[in-house]
Amino acid sequence: MEKIKKKRNKIIFIVIVLLLVLIIGFGISKLIPEGNAVSGDEIAVIQVFGAISFSDSGIPFQGRNANAQTIIDNIEKAKAKNVKAVVFEIDSPGGTVVASKQVAEAIRRLNKPTVAVIRETGASGAYWIAASTDKIVADELSITGSIGVISSYLEFSDLLNKYGVEYARLVSGKYKDIGSPLKDLTDEEKELLQKKLDLVDEFFVGYVKERRNLTNEEVNRIKTGEFFLGKEAKDLHLIDYTGNKEFAIKLAKDIGNVKDAKVTEFKEKKTLLDLFSSYTSEAFYYMGRGIGTEISNIDVKKSSNLDIIA
Repeated sequence: MEKIKKKRNKIIFIVIVLLLVLIIGFGISKLIPEGNAVSGDEIAVIQVFGAISFSDSGIPFQGRNANAQTIIDNIEKAKAKNVKAVVFEIDSPGGTVVASKQVAEAIRRLNKPTVAVIRETGASGAYWIAASTDKIVADELSITGSIGVISSYLEFSDLLNKYGVEYARLVSGKYKDIGSPLKDLTDEEKELLQKKLDLVDEFFVGYVKERRNLTNEEVNRIKTGEFFLGKEAKDLHLIDYTGNKEFAIKLAKDIGNVKDAKVTEFKEKKTLLDLFSSYTSEAFYYMGRGIGTEISNIDVKKSSNLDIIA
């Protein structure tokens, strides 16, 4: 009994210490000045790295995540009077349609000279963002374009049937479970989904045509969803220059009509609280390891896992 009491007191003590450190860390983080504060003439550099999404968890199988809200918040910060131009440093395969569209709209509202520089990849939704800037620079061997949308997914119905697992379909509307990986798409459902994808694609292609002032012939060449190397993209008028980040910054200074502006990297601010949270979450996991393991294994799925990706 005494041993249990000591163990319980020890756990309580650890929890109290962790909570105190959290509170202190939060207080100190509030005293730290914003890392993105600007003074004097500035060229802001805003990163778009990874799959573009409003979700912190990102897009499955797309690697790192570019949080669209963080990018939009940085665009708002770049509205400061002393920011003379903004460079969008892009290395992204694209992202969800709404996230890409809303970042593009935020760039259009910026009302400052803007330059996009595509490092390794600026495809699909990432190119949508790039097309919203005044000038686009890309490495001559970068992957650019891939103008189109996709909503493919894995389907497990045959695998489930193999093991005698049946999909018990209970829905309130005939299309409520459209796109469920647990059943085959009917021809009617495929046609319905394709029409919606075509509508999004028409909007995307039309936007690129307008922003890049493309001819119908050039539009027919790019709307296949094909990706192009930077040097090919220049010939197709999808970009303005081949070059690197340094060239893009120099270009931004030129169109921003400044010579000696300081370059400021606008990145997601990491506070002491953020860093400590990653540690405490792991610590609390190990303190409570084993509790609720069965519950944690329950994976609640949406009625449809279809995402339209640009």
